[in-house]
Amino acid sequence: MQLRTEASKGMALSAPASLYVGLLVAAPLGILVVYSFWTQSYVDINRTPTWANYQEAIDDPLVRFLMLRSIAIAGCVTIATVLLAYPIAYYIAFRTQKKTLWLLLITIPFWSSYLLRVFSWKLILGFNGVLNSALLSLGLISEPLTFLLYNEFAVVLTLAHAWAPFAILPIYVSLQKIDRSLLEAATDLGAGKIESFIRVTLPLTMPGIVAASLIIFIPTVGDYVTPSLVGGSDGKMIANLIQVQFGAANNWPLGATLSLIAMLSVGFVSIVFVLVMRGVGERIR
Repeated sequence: MQLRTEASKGMALSAPASLYVGLLVAAPLGILVVYSFWTQSYVDINRTPTWANYQEAIDDPLVRFLMLRSIAIAGCVTIATVLLAYPIAYYIAFRTQKKTLWLLLITIPFWSSYLLRVFSWKLILGFNGVLNSALLSLGLISEPLTFLLYNEFAVVLTLAHAWAPFAILPIYVSLQKIDRSLLEAATDLGAGKIESFIRVTLPLTMPGIVAASLIIFIPTVGDYVTPSLVGGSDGKMIANLIQVQFGAANNWPLGATLSLIAMLSVGFVSIVFVLVMRGVGERIR
């Protein structure tokens, strides 16, 4: 009887949060699923259930190309960000006493708008931007570099900068939780700094690395602002095509279909990544 009472109290306490999640997450997702089985001829929506949108999306080479490019770009952003974030998080966790100051500095980019940060990189990488102007003034180049902007490189660089704090913080937390006595034990057993890092520190921080990777990878695939501003035609991603379907093309059913396909693709890649990283962590140990 007491267990039932406790369960009832737990359900009552979680009901507002569950309702909130249901309204803001489950309901929109359900609407997308329903829309994906309809068809639209710009103005009129045919509500007869059909797989036509899925067939069109699967058969369209542009959709496949943009989906693969989006996953590739998101993967490059994730790898670059984690590789750059790990040393910073390691330094904060083990090499400095001013942890609060460093954590404050890491959050400074959040003080400005995401859109402003993207525009800043556009000004830096532009034909007459800060970087080209500096290289020209130093005499290192004779004419402005054209490969810095409106391509995949610009998208990866901008997204890696924008998402860096989201990688640093989870890794820092996992490093901070490491029992320092384990590192001392590894040293006592004759392990050097590199071996101690590979055999002790890295496996124990693998959950933080996985969390940081997923936090970056999943939303990066769906980013359409950065590719629109700094990617040009060579940096477009699947989210840009989805935005067009919901906007200029006014084809919401196809846009919903593309959104669900992107979600399923990201989910599949994320599950594979987690399984691979789990295997890598076990082998390291």
